Amino acid sequence: MIVNEDRTLEKVVLAGVDTGEDENFELSLEELEDLAKACDMECMGVVTQTVPEINKATCMGTGKVEFLKAFARDMEAETVIFDNTLSPMQMKNLQDELGLAVMDRTGLILEIFNRRAGSNEAKLQVESARLKYMLPRLAGMRTNLGRQGGGSGSRSNKGAGEKKIELDRRAIEHRISVLRKELKEVFKDKETQRKKRQNDSIRQVALVGYTNAGKSTILNSMVDCFGEVKDKKVFEKDMLFATLDTSVRKISFKNKEDFFLSDTVGFIHKLPHGLVEAFKSTLSEVLQADLLLHVVDFSDENFKQHINVTKETLNEIGAGGIPTIYVYNKCDKKPGIYKDGDDSLYISAKNKDDIEKLTNAICEKLYSDYEECEFNLPYSMGGALNVMRSKGRIIESEYRDDCIFVKANCSKALKKSYSDFLVVKESV
Repeated sequence: MIVNEDRTLEKVVLAGVDTGEDENFELSLEELEDLAKACDMECMGVVTQTVPEINKATCMGTGKVEFLKAFARDMEAETVIFDNTLSPMQMKNLQDELGLAVMDRTGLILEIFNRRAGSNEAKLQVESARLKYMLPRLAGMRTNLGRQGGGSGSRSNKGAGEKKIELDRRAIEHRISVLRKELKEVFKDKETQRKKRQNDSIRQVALVGYTNAGKSTILNSMVDCFGEVKDKKVFEKDMLFATLDTSVRKISFKNKEDFFLSDTVGFIHKLPHGLVEAFKSTLSEVLQADLLLHVVDFSDENFKQHINVTKETLNEIGAGGIPTIYVYNKCDKKPGIYKDGDDSLYISAKNKDDIEKLTNAICEKLYSDYEECEFNLPYSMGGALNVMRSKGRIIESEYRDDCIFVKANCSKALKKSYSDFLVVKESV
């Protein structure tokens, strides 16, 4: 039991049951406190129990629930938040026993997402996830409420409570159906924007990683240094899930190739499956990426567990096979000598030299098969110029008397397609 004397915010008590199945149990509870803080709550204490299995009725054993009730009362807590996922019946029983509001980890994360959602797309996604979370809990309460009506069980004899639950259930199901249609339209619009970017033949890079690893800071630093529009920054703050909306920015690095960089929602231990499902249209930016930047908070002592959680989530959405650079961020908080690898870099997102190093590594990875070539294209093949413009990058073009001279950065495949018109440079 851990007690916190600071009572300045909404007071909550955290609770968790350890069955030995979660090797990150302590880490999970620490994160739960951070999640509570992100939701403007103050943790007044933590109550845990170690048992072989979860109590099906109240999650914790009867005696521990009594202790939790007394402890929450002494701490003047308004809410008890369980790190375990609670069934509808467990949540109702706990509310009855404790006489307080009860949440679980999933409900808390959904509440944070609800508060942080900024764009219309994020709001629709969060509302959809919240309603899907609520629906089975309404259904789980119907068994108890139905006893009010008595009789044969016909619709006319149902209690007022059950009628209200059924009305709520139908309203939620209808709203979920409406949201599904609205999200399909949003997805279509995003697909149109994505296809337009793909038609520009500019490679796409996605920032992924544990929440609060510094993804938004890296994007903002790249925009500052090499962004096409310098003032198009995203919100960044040292807190869990500071940003939910996917943002895409065009990066132009010196004389290298351009690329689109997208910032995506962060991951966390036991991220609710409903949120992963709801945010699939947002996470589709990850699936379409040519390269992932897996950002790691290197200063966090649990960074290895964070890497594993991110990998598991990427595999879940089908992005596990995309080429990846591991970006060990916040090295300024963990002084030492670190050696970069082929697929790993140690940086501080606030250091301009490190951002340049990272951006250069991205370009090297993205355009490793590109080279600068010169062509003399006949006027009869004027369409080839458009192909090179769409699939490569035109550096210089000149309409001469007998041909169109083109200097371009292009892939080996593109070079081979027009090898008959390649200008072979004489070796010195």
